[in-house]
Amino acid sequence: MLPHRRGVTIEWGDCDAAGIVFYPRYFAMFDWSTASLLAHALGMKKAQIIAHYGIAGIPMVDTRGKFHVPSTFGDEVVIESRVERFGRSSFDIYHRLLKPDDAGGEVLGAECWETRVWVGRHPDDPARMKAVPIPAEVIAKFGLG
Repeated sequence: MLPHRRGVTIEWGDCDAAGIVFYPRYFAMFDWSTASLLAHALGMKKAQIIAHYGIAGIPMVDTRGKFHVPSTFGDEVVIESRVERFGRSSFDIYHRLLKPDDAGGEVLGAECWETRVWVGRHPDDPARMKAVPIPAEVIAKFGLG
């Protein structure tokens, strides 16, 4: 499993009236972390991945989150992401949002689980999408092949 870590600064617009991150903003952060993980592993940005492999995208078909410790405006957090499983055309990603603690370590602030599908255009109707097999070379880049 190839993990990827990226630093995130919690911005004013991420927070609700209580001053903590509004939960949908976490999902936006995790979505960007998925794109960052793929870019790190494949050596290309998301638009390049889509063009290179001739796919329509990698839509999310299932997600859930668990929130342990709130994040607030100005917090510097780290999101660690990794692919947990590859199927024929789907893959599961696990994200951990880590916050610094007073002892110099990290505390788990939030977790997210995603299932995404590698999709191309449907051959009979290009306006529709269809699951297509994930290339073996992609899976190999994550050390799971």
